[in-house]
Amino acid sequence: MALEALIERLGENQTLALGGLLIGLAFGFLAQRSRFCLRSAVIEFGRQLGGGKLTVWLFAFASALLATQALTLAGWFDASNARQIATRGSLSGAAIGGALFGIGMILARGCSSRLLVLAAQGNLRSVISGLVFAVTAQASWTGMLAPVRETISQWWTVDGGSSRDLIARTGIGHGGAVLFGLVWLAAAVFWARRQRVPAWGWAGAIGVGLTIAAAWWFTYAVTKIAFDPHPIQALSFTGPSAELLTRVLFAGDKPPSFDLGLVPGVFIGSFIAAALFRELKLEGFEGGASMRRYIAGAVCMGFGGMLAGGCAVGAGLSGAAVFTITSWVTLFAMWAAAVVTDRLVDQRPGGALDQPVPQSGSIGRPRNSLTA
Repeated sequence: MALEALIERLGENQTLALGGLLIGLAFGFLAQRSRFCLRSAVIEFGRQLGGGKLTVWLFAFASALLATQALTLAGWFDASNARQIATRGSLSGAAIGGALFGIGMILARGCSSRLLVLAAQGNLRSVISGLVFAVTAQASWTGMLAPVRETISQWWTVDGGSSRDLIARTGIGHGGAVLFGLVWLAAAVFWARRQRVPAWGWAGAIGVGLTIAAAWWFTYAVTKIAFDPHPIQALSFTGPSAELLTRVLFAGDKPPSFDLGLVPGVFIGSFIAAALFRELKLEGFEGGASMRRYIAGAVCMGFGGMLAGGCAVGAGLSGAAVFTITSWVTLFAMWAAAVVTDRLVDQRPGGALDQPVPQSGSIGRPRNSLTA
């Protein structure tokens, strides 16, 4: 088997890091081209706009869910030993953390993955916000904010195993989960045709969803043949950002991991896409008030993401794709809090939400203005 040969040649940790790098490259490139962004999708939903960003998110969501459940039905993946299902979870952490993350992504004008994509394009606001996000996430995991996180997490917990697995709790089975995903995919196709979403919106968003399933399959496949234990995981940016920061500052001798390859891979993939389509541009803060807003948002996302156990991608796509109850609670909390925050803070109906989805064949054209 090719994966076994690769592990024998490189080693288990190096193979995981390489897989994270390649999957991250694909995610970064496709997220940049499709303008995948939960914040913009939420705003379109809350303001009842039709710019296509909600449709892009639906494509990514449905594709991640369908592909992951299809792998499970085929016997190529089993999420039962993944942290999101196997271990005890926190419903209070999911609800409160998800709400904080939703507030933060409105204030910072992008979730953690979107900040990484924008940083690769030269957005200095996202660079600073991303660093604050990573520092806060690390402080919430092992630093001064850890006691607060642990206290909130203990308020309402749920056992691991079937208690955390929505497929087991509802009895729909993996076939029912596939049908559920097909419904959302049909909705995405309907709205894409109605809103005339360009090809990059379709293809890029579907590709984003497929990288989620690819990460689940890859890490699972490695654990099946590896000698040492490794976590089964997909894409997330809260824990990996904190880990990368730790490695850079004072733990450079830690062995490579999937997360070590993931974050740089997303950055490089986004940079390549922006460079190829001439969308690199340095942008900074518009003033002190703007900077305070972004930093406050990054702090909310860093603490909220670590409290919830996942970000907009980690819970909203990866966790939702394996139907863990805490991830769905987190996702709903993100949407609700973000809609309310947008209504209270950003009352600009009809204003530009983000970069528009590029038209097919737009290589070499200068980009439109960026507001995120």
